[in-house]
Amino acid sequence: MHVLVLNTGSSTIKYQLLDMTERKRLATGLADRIGQPDGRLVHNGEELTAQGFPDHESGLRAMLDAFAERGPSLDGVVAVGHRVVHGGSVFSGPVLVDDEVEKDIEALIPLAPLHNTANLEGIRVARRAFPGLPQVAVFDTAFHQTLPPQAYTYAVPPEWGVRKYGFHGTSYAYVSRRAAEFLARPYGETNMIVLHLGNGASAAAIQGGRSVDTSMGLTPLAGLVMGTRSGDVDPGVLSYLGRTAGMSLPEIDSALNRASGMLGLCGAGDMREVWRLVDEGSPQARLAVDVYAHRLRSYIGAYYAVLGRVDAVVFTAGVGENDARTRELALTGLDRLGIAVDPARNAAHAREPRRISPDGAEVAVLVVPTDEEVEIAEQTITTCGLRPNRPL
Repeated sequence: MHVLVLNTGSSTIKYQLLDMTERKRLATGLADRIGQPDGRLVHNGEELTAQGFPDHESGLRAMLDAFAERGPSLDGVVAVGHRVVHGGSVFSGPVLVDDEVEKDIEALIPLAPLHNTANLEGIRVARRAFPGLPQVAVFDTAFHQTLPPQAYTYAVPPEWGVRKYGFHGTSYAYVSRRAAEFLARPYGETNMIVLHLGNGASAAAIQGGRSVDTSMGLTPLAGLVMGTRSGDVDPGVLSYLGRTAGMSLPEIDSALNRASGMLGLCGAGDMREVWRLVDEGSPQARLAVDVYAHRLRSYIGAYYAVLGRVDAVVFTAGVGENDARTRELALTGLDRLGIAVDPARNAAHAREPRRISPDGAEVAVLVVPTDEEVEIAEQTITTCGLRPNRPL
């Protein structure tokens, strides 16, 4: 039972073909620089073409040609799963795509102009390319539809129509289940704080499999310090910059999203480069990692209070899975909460879920690699009413 997963960005189409019976990845690739003259297609690690792709349709056609010429065959594909960033309050789970769903996703574009526009284009192109296959939209925000009103409500006039939505939902769904399995605890009885730390970063308080708070908000700009995004700032910063620096709202928005975070603090957005600068004695880089860790500790403490009981703190995504120094710094000083790291376990590398806390620790600290494509594929076959030959 094969599922094709598409993650369509403004200038890219990332794709994976997954065998959900054997739970293995059959192919992966990227159509890159769509709309630019130097577009390229990489299929299973091999660059097949450097011809330009004027639009997403030509990029998808090149992907289909790559499967036809290099394999594997797409004959076994039973459905296509699509990542869609923002489902607003409309979508609380994955849905089969039809014309009405397309219209609803289009109506949500103001909440995520760059992401939802591209996601929708990918859906439309795929529906033309695979007219006989069910298409499923899986939303990053859906996992957080369980937030209680006190967690998602902003203290602003209701007529503004704004609220917290949260993101990285497919990652949280996958990682939280895997963490409960690793701990051999019932998912519905396990409380955890999950830290999704990549270039984009967020935290979530998950109580018995339900998201009850998360750090990102109406948009993915809120919360933790990120590679190029500021995370939480005083809302008064906007009017202050308008008055004193003459910046327009679009300029401020661009700066907070693309020129802030670690990049703004020390000139490097990649944590590997930031730590290299720390080792070279850069005071700006040292401050940047301290700010990053301070924000993380603040959210861990807040979510401990929200949950009341915490069974695990879980790290995932690129930084969370691979950066032992950041994990250790983030948890420094939390011993009184039962949260600690074993240095040797933390320094070890593995591709499977692992425990990095000491034996007997009150709160398990785990590293659980995320797999958003597998989660999208699982939600796709469930939504289509399909089942693999063996349990997932």
